[in-house]
Amino acid sequence: MATQVTVKNGNLDMALRKFKQKVARDGVPSECKKRECYDKPGVRRRNAKKEGIKNSRKRNRSNRDN
Repeated sequence: MATQVTVKNGNLDMALRKFKQKVARDGVPSECKKRECYDKPGVRRRNAKKEGIKNSRKRNRSNRDN
């Protein structure tokens, strides 16, 4: 499905910004990065575990500040 943005009043810069936001929200850049090379299942699990630990530390840090 193609992403479309309308250009209003000839404002191409604003349309380009909106297009980039839509593409990022759809997850296109992260999907391209993920498909760049093959990761073995064990490596994928390891990275997911590391990411989870990092996110939980971030959550704990923000809760501690309150």
